[in-house]
Formats: sequence, structure tokens, C-alpha cells
Amino acid sequence: MRLPVAISTILLASLSLNAPVLSDQPIQVVQAPTSTRFNWEKLKINHRLWRGQNISNYRYEFTRSCNCLPKATAPVIIEVRNGITTSITDKETGKPADAALFQRYKTIPKLFYVIKDALVRRAANLTVEYDPVLHYPTQINIDYNNKITDDEIFITISNLEKIK
Repeated sequence: MRLPVAISTILLASLSLNAPVLSDQPIQVVQAPTSTRFNWEKLKINHRLWRGQNISNYRYEFTRSCNCLPKATAPVIIEVRNGITTSITDKETGKPADAALFQRYKTIPKLFYVIKDALVRRAANLTVEYDPVLHYPTQINIDYNNKITDDEIFITISNLEKIK
């Protein structure tokens, strides 16, 4: 007779251990300080290595994905000579793009500044990839505030080539 009572007690006790606690507040996930430190270190190292190469004449393909004007998300070719942007052309048409839409992104040093700005502003999420040889950013994904929809920006930098 005691065995069924003991089994029932154990069964009830194990079920109560799995019961959810309704009084707990939801957990909010924030960017870990180590992730921020890691992004700062990666930025410093890659920016220093980029500068050390003294590349001042180059062109690259730039693509942005965001909740912005369609012509702001069209892939463009950005050409830089002596550190100054000389042309921004639509990759598809070869025609000049609206340079005002690309002011923040028109040189590699400006792209490093975009990353720094996201870190200073404590973006909720920042993911950056760098070219392993030339050390420029190849992918920059920023979500400034995870509670706001459509503030994210995704940037791809590709096909960078040195020019004479």
C-alpha cells in the first residue's frame, strides 16, 4: 500500500519541478561587453593595417540594404584617387549615381568611421567582417536599436582593387 503512495509523491514532486514560474520578468538580451570589446579591437587592428598599406587609389563595389530609397540600395562602383572620391557610378547602368546618397560610405576610411560610430552609439547588434589580406571591411551589419523595426543597415563592400 505504501508503494503506490510513494510513487505518486515522487511523480507529483517531479512534475512540480518542471512547472513554469509565472512571476519572473522576461529576460532581456543585451550586447555582451566582450563582444563590444572584440569589435573595438578588430576595428583598431584592421584600421591600422589598412592605413599601413597606404592605398589611396582604389575602386570597390558598394551595396547597401536598408529601409531607404530604392536608388540608395542599388549597387554602385566607388572610385577613389589620392584618398578623394572621384566617381560613384551605378553598377547596372554605368551612369553616375546620386553622390549625396553615399556620402557616409564613399571611401574606406569613411566605412571604418561607420563602424566606430555604431560602437560609440552602442548599437544593439554589430557584425563586421574584414578582408584577410587588405583589411578593409567587407560586411557591416548594424541594428542600432533592437526595439525599433527597420533601423537596420546591411553593407557589403566587394571587389576592391588597387588602381594606378
